[in-house]
Amino acid sequence: MTMRQGWEAEARNWASLARTPGVDHSHTQVNWPAFLALLPGPGRRTLDMGCGEGRVARLLRALGHRVVGIDASGTMVRFAAGHQDPVPAVQADAARLPFRDREFDLVVAYMTLHDIDGMVGAVAEAARVLQPSGRLCLAIPHPINSAGEFEARDAAAPFVISGSYLDEHPAPWVFDRAGIRMTFHSEHRPLESYFRALETAGLLTETIREVRPAESDAQQHPAEGRWRRIPLSLQLRAVKPG
Repeated sequence: MTMRQGWEAEARNWASLARTPGVDHSHTQVNWPAFLALLPGPGRRTLDMGCGEGRVARLLRALGHRVVGIDASGTMVRFAAGHQDPVPAVQADAARLPFRDREFDLVVAYMTLHDIDGMVGAVAEAARVLQPSGRLCLAIPHPINSAGEFEARDAAAPFVISGSYLDEHPAPWVFDRAGIRMTFHSEHRPLESYFRALETAGLLTETIREVRPAESDAQQHPAEGRWRRIPLSLQLRAVKPG
């Protein structure tokens, strides 16, 4: 099964997870607040690459962005367009974007590139549709994170890398919380794979963040303390030279 097929199969479960308040704690309390610090202000046009059911596109629009989303899953796109606060979205392969060169000044790939089969092609396409001096802002599970797992949920649990960190391999995992169960269809890739893709596409990295919960959040949710030792996500902003 490709990741594209896997996410199409899980589209309804993902919509339930993303739209149920308080379920996706990592997004609301950790990843999205950190990501906001990387985002440029609204410009001419913003592309949400891998928009899913439209959550990030709606958040971007609330910030003033003129945004359009793409996703490989037709069901995801229908969810995005059919929401009570609908966003423009089209079904498309991220490695074959249906847009002209230099059409956007910002491409957002928030927690999506690790779920895209043709990641290298997607980064190349992001660069193609960006205007000179445009930015790509991305977030992925940190490659250390996707290379292994904690042996338990307590704050002091050992983290073990299983297999090889350096080799790319499928990294599916199961979410089961608040009556929602779904499989995330993802792939582990080392840091070098992503940075080679950026280099090949001609994008220059401006800033990098290794994101972890705030200490206050870890105190409130003691099990989250384990993510104070291993970064939860990797976030970066890259620019197309102008």
